[in-house]
Amino acid sequence: MDLVDIIAEKKFLGQEFLTWLWYKSEERGGAVLIPESGDIQLVFEKYMILESGEGESLERLICKGLQTELQEARTGLLMGKKLEQARVYLARGDYEWRLTLGATLFEYRNVVLPRTVSASDEGTDPVAVEAKTLERIGMSEEALRTIDELFRLFLGLRTGPDWAEELAGLKRWISRAAEN
Repeated sequence: MDLVDIIAEKKFLGQEFLTWLWYKSEERGGAVLIPESGDIQLVFEKYMILESGEGESLERLICKGLQTELQEARTGLLMGKKLEQARVYLARGDYEWRLTLGATLFEYRNVVLPRTVSASDEGTDPVAVEAKTLERIGMSEEALRTIDELFRLFLGLRTGPDWAEELAGLKRWISRAAEN
């Protein structure tokens, strides 16, 4: 089995993760609890891509609009489409990120890093430039670490005994969301 086949076979996991994240983000009004780390803020906003089928029969549904206007995406979930890409707002502590998550390859796009103190420094001093670069790398790593923690949480739940209960809650959420 080559890499392309493995990716195609396992892409459902990223799609389930994104759908679960959307569910968790709405369960407590944007607050998602990461055990041992505390609450983070996670909001799905303005842009989602859902897919169904594969190959020549692949259908894509692109949904744009305010969070409350993502009714079409919710209906797509109810119809069996899978969440493939989503724009999210993520806040942890004093820092905020915006990024687009892709499910199949677990890629991050259009990442907007938090504004920091050194971001306002426009000097050409090599030490200041290096500090700013290292700070931006640290901010990127913090966002990736947070998504990784959420994915570990999802995998633990997905492979554990509580998945049936979580899945039932997720299905109720999809049904309720499509009714609104």
